[in-house]
Amino acid sequence: MFSDNKKPKAMNEIGGQPNRIEKNTKIKGDIISEADFRIDGKLDGNVTTSGKVVIGKDGYINGKVECVNADIEGNFNGELLVSDLLSLKASAVIEGTVSVTKLAVEPGATFNASCTMKGKGGASAFSKPQQVSNSTNGTAKAS
Repeated sequence: MFSDNKKPKAMNEIGGQPNRIEKNTKIKGDIISEADFRIDGKLDGNVTTSGKVVIGKDGYINGKVECVNADIEGNFNGELLVSDLLSLKASAVIEGTVSVTKLAVEPGATFNASCTMKGKGGASAFSKPQQVSNSTNGTAKAS
């Protein structure tokens, strides 16, 4: 009856509950969070999180995003800094500059960005940023 297991449990010690901007919601401004973030609406501003950013199929961000991991199905325009894995789904449209450690691109994704890839130690794997373009068949190639 008075045991310790009746105490409320912590949500997620590392980041708390994930945050969400729903479809048909428009936000102007900057977001700083330690939790994961999902955007299905429109954000004109910056996102900084120590978690994961997901841009849903109807989602759009115009600004700067700094995160650990990102999954993108929708549209992004700006500067994208991902310290681990960036995953682009077939419906993704990316424009701007990207800095990432690992990149996964599904066939059909549009990736019109200047891309810098870092090694595991955080140092750039290239002496200069690489231009990566995506052809219609979904394959990415560095020029």
